[in-house]
Amino acid sequence: MLKTENVTIGFIGTGVMGKSMASHLINAGYPLIVYSRTKAKAQDLIEKGALWVDTPKDVAERASVIFTMVGYPADVEEIYLGKNGLISNGVSGSYLIDMTTSAPSLAIKIYQEAKKMGIHAIDAPVSGGDVGAREAKLSIMVGGDYESFEAVHPFLELLGTNIVYQGKAGAGQHTKMCNQIAIASNMIGVCEAIIYAEKAGLNPETVLKSISTGAAGSWSLSNLAPRMLNGDFAPGFYIKHFIKDMKIALNEAEQMNMEVPGLALAKSLYDQLVESGEENSGTQALYKYWKSEQK
Repeated sequence: MLKTENVTIGFIGTGVMGKSMASHLINAGYPLIVYSRTKAKAQDLIEKGALWVDTPKDVAERASVIFTMVGYPADVEEIYLGKNGLISNGVSGSYLIDMTTSAPSLAIKIYQEAKKMGIHAIDAPVSGGDVGAREAKLSIMVGGDYESFEAVHPFLELLGTNIVYQGKAGAGQHTKMCNQIAIASNMIGVCEAIIYAEKAGLNPETVLKSISTGAAGSWSLSNLAPRMLNGDFAPGFYIKHFIKDMKIALNEAEQMNMEVPGLALAKSLYDQLVESGEENSGTQALYKYWKSEQK
């Protein structure tokens, strides 16, 4: 059983969300080893005492609990299964926790390869965006062996408040797909509601006061609609990453012979935003498309 004291933690990926998550681990008193492709993104963590290393291999050799929070499944595959990756260079008995939203099939492959090396791997994607990461209030969806989930639970508690074991390897990623499918259609509804309020001559801010706490309430309505109205399209979650998630969900749904028309529509709208140069904007920038289309 993993003892939480005297543990050195590794963290790979210090972007919008990863940096906040890694900070919580440092603040809890754990020695932290960090790696990201751009060292400058980890500078705040380094100033807090984190040790910077040059490769995932260096992290694997020095840390017994390693978190990853990167961009795409290809990045996950390289970090875990590459020559300088975590599994081939990891220590038997260590724990690998991938919090990236990635393909369920890849999570299963990583679990199987890690197990051959005596390494515990779990998939634990999150929801809550930059706010949830900053406030340590993420929703964490976990797949893998239950014993591994129990072992790392104290560390997950430093990052989130809703931590649920979903089942065997890949279950966490499948659950995240459910999350993204729900968000995709909801974002369309949020934008339509705000545009409708404006066209009806209402004050959209006061409209939000009424509808955000009723049956229409959602995280996106409460947290992202105000950003839309303030013209704040900075990324709490990048459009390019959301499209990546939607592609995974569409592929998984196709394999299950399931139609997902709401998800398909949302992706088509976001694809048009990317064509207009909005790939690095936050997902709330869908409002821009809707506003221009509804003039």
